Amino acid sequence: MRQRAIRNLANLVTETATPTRVLDAAAGGKNNFLVDRDALRRYDSAAAVTATAAREVHGFLTRIVRHLSDELIDQLLVIGSGVPSGLPAGRQLHDVARTHPLTAGTRVVYAESDPMILANARATIEPISDLVRIVEGDVREIDALLADRVVSTFIDWDRPVGILVVSGHSILDDEEFRYVFKRLGLAAASGSHLAVLQATLDGIPAELLPTVYDLIAMTMPGYATRARDRLAAVLDGLDLLDPGLVWVSQWRPEEPGGSAIPPESSGNYGAVALVR
Repeated sequence: MRQRAIRNLANLVTETATPTRVLDAAAGGKNNFLVDRDALRRYDSAAAVTATAAREVHGFLTRIVRHLSDELIDQLLVIGSGVPSGLPAGRQLHDVARTHPLTAGTRVVYAESDPMILANARATIEPISDLVRIVEGDVREIDALLADRVVSTFIDWDRPVGILVVSGHSILDDEEFRYVFKRLGLAAASGSHLAVLQATLDGIPAELLPTVYDLIAMTMPGYATRARDRLAAVLDGLDLLDPGLVWVSQWRPEEPGGSAIPPESSGNYGAVALVR
């Protein structure tokens, strides 16, 4: 863990945007640099979807956490961009998890690899709650993450846990991504839920795709997007809850008929699987 911490600090650069900080900027947060805000501006100029996508992503994650609470699952592991700093008080995922009277004691572990997000979360969240832990962790090192002392002890792995994989964009190789879900499924108890969030370019008009591809290569190299059929292949064999693999705005919307915006404007697919 110490070696990973040193490496993460060494990776704190301001010359290149990161997906986590761009999402934070889109949510109105302060855990970002000029380069992240510039990337956000460029994406909005090209496709005008980034701020909308940030809202829809948070709405999706919020609905998942509410579902988990309804299922009386009182422990969560959020891997990736789970703690944007621009959210109003009471709307972080660990707050949402405790709105159900029977899950008021929900324990939450946020695993984050971005040093800036990590430091802010530790400074602003951990000191005010004994029920939240912030750990350095990367979905690309899933075995090391699950072996982390906090992850392995703060969560009771003999009981159901909700696991939100928010950073699928970090994994370029589909086999590696498939291994992540296999490993999590083996670690989690029966009744656990595995959620996935995945960025996609499926909703981008064909004439804008070359510009968006160039933007990704220039601002966030290594950012993995997946078409729906490609993500479906990664998730093949998992027991997906209704409505299956859909645009995030279409996953159990709270309003009848769902969001008024086109679902593809969310820029992300989502799904939740049940561990048998």
